[in-house]
Amino acid sequence: MALQALGYVGIGSADLEKWAGYATQFLGMQRVDKSRTTLALRMDDRKQRVIVTADGGAASFYGWEAGDAAALDALGGRLERAGIKVARGSRALADERHVKDLIVFTDPIGNRLEAFHGAEIASEPFRPGRSISGFRTGPLGMGHAVLTVERLDDVIPFYRDVLGFGLSDYILKPFKAYFLHVNPRHHSLAFLETGKNGIHHMMVELFSLDDVGQAYDIALMEPEKIGATLGRHTNDYMTSFYSWSPSGFMVEYGWGGRLVEPGSWTAEEYTTGPSLWGHERAWLSEDKRAQARAMRTQLAADGVRAPVQVLAGNHDLMPGTCPWWDAAVAPRKAG
Repeated sequence: MALQALGYVGIGSADLEKWAGYATQFLGMQRVDKSRTTLALRMDDRKQRVIVTADGGAASFYGWEAGDAAALDALGGRLERAGIKVARGSRALADERHVKDLIVFTDPIGNRLEAFHGAEIASEPFRPGRSISGFRTGPLGMGHAVLTVERLDDVIPFYRDVLGFGLSDYILKPFKAYFLHVNPRHHSLAFLETGKNGIHHMMVELFSLDDVGQAYDIALMEPEKIGATLGRHTNDYMTSFYSWSPSGFMVEYGWGGRLVEPGSWTAEEYTTGPSLWGHERAWLSEDKRAQARAMRTQLAADGVRAPVQVLAGNHDLMPGTCPWWDAAVAPRKAG
């Protein structure tokens, strides 16, 4: 794939101070720069991952990482052959984004996209705004973005056929959503068909489940800011909750995301709904919320379970102490 990861996002906000507090004291990002018009935030060893600008819009641009200069040039050529207008980013813009080089273009519904290579690494270690274990980034990128669209057919062919995103899976009920990958992260981008174009949420993943739980405790102090309660997804297995950002879209705060195998992954429709449990969605209409609840209730009645996705070092293996459980998992071990 020409693109390797979601490298950074640009967000518009009418209140930089609110964003600074939300990003550092709640999400745990590090504020690295703030002026009257811009706020820059770190999540890891990169100089910046989130750029907030002082305007009233929502997310204003998405930075997708290419492997090197040759890959970036090849992508630019493919876009031009597809009839997409491409502009080379100025030296000043590259310096502002802390990258070696970038190109700028828009998708079919007008979202500003930036493809870049050579992100700058900070000389100082990442210092979170509150005590967290850290964000799962690296080759997986900073997380994922989920956009709303008037019609899925307006965007899916562009992202799959021109940009080279792979389809991970999709759901059609209680809402239509397509999930796309560019690396082993289950999805770095997804689209929800809602009848209007915009941003639904962005996701950041933590190394520890306790990071998510402790953030949820903070969120419960102002429950009206919770966009979806704590829950677990059916497709990417993420345990997460959603909070409303100062820009009016949500941020998913999660742990334990599933990995896929780009190039050999087989996409499928998930007919069981988007969540195994939880994720009561305040943003859905009451009839759609009822439908989602019924789907979760059916999953519980059917005894549907999903394996927990862990990293070396963030879990302990317990010895088998229950004869019933040992007998239940024995066939899996034998297989």
